[in-house]
Amino acid sequence: MKIKRLLTLACVGVLLIIAAAGYLHFFQSRPIGTGPAGPQVPSTVFSRPWSEKQFLLVGLGDSVTAGFGARHGYSYFDRLVTNPPEEFEDMRGRCLQIALPHLKFTNLAVSGSTSSEHVAHLSKLPDVGSNTIALVVMTTGGNDLIHNYGKTPPRDGAMFGATWDQAAPWVTNFDKRLEGMVNQINGHFPAGCHIFLANIIDPTDGMGDTELAGLPAWKDGEQIVAAYNEVIRRCAAKHSFVHIVDVHGAFIGHGIHCAQFWSAHYDAKDPHYWYFVNLEDPNERGYDAIRRLFLLEFARTANQFQ
Repeated sequence: MKIKRLLTLACVGVLLIIAAAGYLHFFQSRPIGTGPAGPQVPSTVFSRPWSEKQFLLVGLGDSVTAGFGARHGYSYFDRLVTNPPEEFEDMRGRCLQIALPHLKFTNLAVSGSTSSEHVAHLSKLPDVGSNTIALVVMTTGGNDLIHNYGKTPPRDGAMFGATWDQAAPWVTNFDKRLEGMVNQINGHFPAGCHIFLANIIDPTDGMGDTELAGLPAWKDGEQIVAAYNEVIRRCAAKHSFVHIVDVHGAFIGHGIHCAQFWSAHYDAKDPHYWYFVNLEDPNERGYDAIRRLFLLEFARTANQFQ
């Protein structure tokens, strides 16, 4: 009888260990992986220069464009300009300095900044001559959503935890701010500009279960994130000089549920986490993916650079 009881206890113990290991792997494990991340960028796109005109690449916005969490030279902005020393083989020679040989660049993005602060940052836009076309890459709105991580009552610019009723007027404010920013940017550059505007990534993979990421639960979070991204989509649809870069769609499946093979967004080819340790920013593989997405959108619109 004692042996039978011991065997039963041993079996229960093994099952508990297996269950715990499964929980840790599928719900807590966030493998980063190695190698390239994101879509392929065809080499033919860079077989010859897109234009011989003068261009200025400007980075605006928050930590995603500032490159928080990446080594120097490995942010998406840096990798847009030129290939880093340890470049992946499939991206060698695929950068804006190859496509636009008369390119200058400056990055004005500030980590931790909100869309209201981005309005103020536009005063730092550099003045250029009438023969220089501006190419602006921008990430905005993400910090409006995630700050202050539920530690303070929600407000415009730090709305984490807000109900939809609370957030609705703040979404409208964001809509007005974004419209004002793109018009101000466009008006600042006499030779014209193209604004490449990224939408907002979601580390919960569209599930909205922020508590699994160690943050307070946010019942209306997904609805509010979707509303912000809809503002960005409408802005790009309204202006011919604004081009949306769908980083949100590309990152779904690479957040906190990346290891869950039963998820509708599971990426069997790359079941890895593209976010940094702070949850809200990409890691270097994530920045690689963003760089590729921007380059593809640049290439798609390159005929407008002539």
